[in-house]
Amino acid sequence: MWDYSDKVKDHFFNPKNAGAVADANAIGEVGSISCGDALRLTLKVNDDTEVIEDAGFQTFGCGSAIASSSVLTEIIKGLTLDEALKVTNQEIAAELDGLPPEKMHCSVMGREALQAAIANYRGEEWKDDHEEGALVCKCFAIDAVMIEEMVWANKLRTVEDVTNYTKAGGGCAACHEDIEAILEKVLKERGEAFDPNAKPVAKPEPVAAKGPMTNLQRIKKIEEVIMSFRPQLMADGGDVELVEVVDKTAYVNMTGACNGCQMSAMTIAGIQQRLMEVMGEFIKVVPASQMPKLVTIEEASHA
Repeated sequence: MWDYSDKVKDHFFNPKNAGAVADANAIGEVGSISCGDALRLTLKVNDDTEVIEDAGFQTFGCGSAIASSSVLTEIIKGLTLDEALKVTNQEIAAELDGLPPEKMHCSVMGREALQAAIANYRGEEWKDDHEEGALVCKCFAIDAVMIEEMVWANKLRTVEDVTNYTKAGGGCAACHEDIEAILEKVLKERGEAFDPNAKPVAKPEPVAAKGPMTNLQRIKKIEEVIMSFRPQLMADGGDVELVEVVDKTAYVNMTGACNGCQMSAMTIAGIQQRLMEVMGEFIKVVPASQMPKLVTIEEASHA
């Protein structure tokens, strides 16, 4: 598991302001249960002063999502709406004494829910859906505008960073090339050059880590996580099997009812998210159909 701060643990085990505010006059809803995280933020705003007098949250997600939502409600109570709009995802994470990079998207979700709630109070339209063609990551419905904003605000440099902060690229990986194009564009505007081999934002080691994981240990852990998904898939007439592990990429086959299912990409994304949490490193999960073809000596000699 990740090395979470004491504040994250406290807000997870003892969340503040959990539940809906009974007399709320502002509601913000972001995320999707089908994508793994969802947040409903309710506020009681003083109509005369626009001060947030009370705040409550209902979260579906991991411990970091609950902790981020909890601390957000503590931060914004007593602020005016204009002051609350200045709260950034970095401030949410900082108030928790930091989040693992792979969980920064939870602080981003909190900031978006706040924006949505304030727009709701003011009778303005706020959308977390996207126009056709604007999507970059179809698995998690993330558009180019959000990715650009996160790259600017958090000084992101790699596809892995973008996945950690937005979830984009964490599913089928088909959007990685588009994410790289966005990184190249924004970094150029910052006067920097995009390096596809750059190291991602530094991350803390998992609590149980005792040195670099060997390839054999990595394969065994990947097999264990995939096995944990199989009973539920088999109950629905499907299955998943590990085909190959190359460095930090796991190639899998979806079989039975899962083969060609519209939810197979979500299943693969769920496996990848679980691997990241269990292993403490970025593991890409890719359909075996995308595995690079190995060239035999005979084929090479005829090339």
